[in-house]
Amino acid sequence: MSEFEQRIDTSVPHSARIWNYWLGGKDNYPVDEAAGDAYTAVFPGIVTIARSSRAFLGRTIRHLAGEAGIRQFLDVGTGLPTVDNTHEVAQSVAPDARIVYVDHDPLVLTHARALLTSTPEGATDYVDAELYDTDRILEAAARTLDLTRPTALILSGILGHVADYEVARGIVRDLLAGLPSGSYLSLNEGSRGTDPDYEQAQDAYNETGAVPYFLRPVEQIEGYFEGLELVEPGVVSVPLWRPETSASGVAAPAIGQHGGVGRKP
Repeated sequence: MSEFEQRIDTSVPHSARIWNYWLGGKDNYPVDEAAGDAYTAVFPGIVTIARSSRAFLGRTIRHLAGEAGIRQFLDVGTGLPTVDNTHEVAQSVAPDARIVYVDHDPLVLTHARALLTSTPEGATDYVDAELYDTDRILEAAARTLDLTRPTALILSGILGHVADYEVARGIVRDLLAGLPSGSYLSLNEGSRGTDPDYEQAQDAYNETGAVPYFLRPVEQIEGYFEGLELVEPGVVSVPLWRPETSASGVAAPAIGQHGGVGRKP
């Protein structure tokens, strides 16, 4: 058994694997499926939240690679490969885009090859690093990205795993400090204040002994963008960020997942 296989604990549900399960992925274990099913039995809307978060990520990347002209992406806490990964979306708009993925989950590492299928014109890389080790992340990313050029920092549903909000804000500040003017932040996180049923279900999940995820008030999610120029419509519930026109023409309702895009002056 390899070192990485030894690091995978299949006896305890893991949030990244459960999230992958809700997205329709297969990279999970029976314990994750059981935990995911137990959660959806209490709060079925979690599947909508997971898929809406993924759709928001895709829309922001298309905006950044298209309208904003960004050609470099640093996706920290990428999670397990699934549909519409960052490099797939970015390179569908700009084939020469370069993407670095960062995670410290051994299961993600074993599947990293699925994240490295770049176009010939572009490049992808994977860095095994802790979220808290921002210096290492930036140093390793610089092997593939030119960090003197504008870069998009992607933080999708990862900061809720940091229990202390000020520590989470510090991670964002430190990563952005290593990127030049004209760089962007795309961020979305679970939020409080929109859906009490979601909050109750997540609080109960956090008490099970699984890796906890902390929902935060919207004003704290807005705080991650301090010092940045928000792209319209600002920090909103993710289905409301530049939604694609639905067949029915009816806007999707707000959910307990908020995010936005900001530009570093």
